[in-house]
Amino acid sequence: QVQLVESGGGLVQPGGSLTLSCAASGFSLEYYGIGWFRQAPGKEREEVSCINSNGRTIYGDSVQGRFTISRDNAKNTAYLQMNSLKPEDTATYYCATDCLPYGSDWWNNGMDYRGKGVLVTVSS
Repeated sequence: QVQLVESGGGLVQPGGSLTLSCAASGFSLEYYGIGWFRQAPGKEREEVSCINSNGRTIYGDSVQGRFTISRDNAKNTAYLQMNSLKPEDTATYYCATDCLPYGSDWWNNGMDYRGKGVLVTVSS
């Protein structure tokens, strides 16, 4: 079965850290750009980060310097290390393939695969 499954979300205090994982099955993630976007209730989708098959990365302005994207092709998994979390980082985080880490609208070519999302809540 072809799918992406996110994990690692939860409740964390402001200033804390979380690492999200995005595990691919049924296809090889190695040849795809993979990225994260988030959506909070009542807000538009926000691009968080993207890494292409060559390891080039890009980050949204609001997470630059705090979040780090990575990939382990041997494990067919991508990660998002989130540090110095803020209440405004609270959202459902999704991973999706086919992002291009350039400019804006990283998924302007669409998404072949997308996970169901994982909730991250930053609150004291």
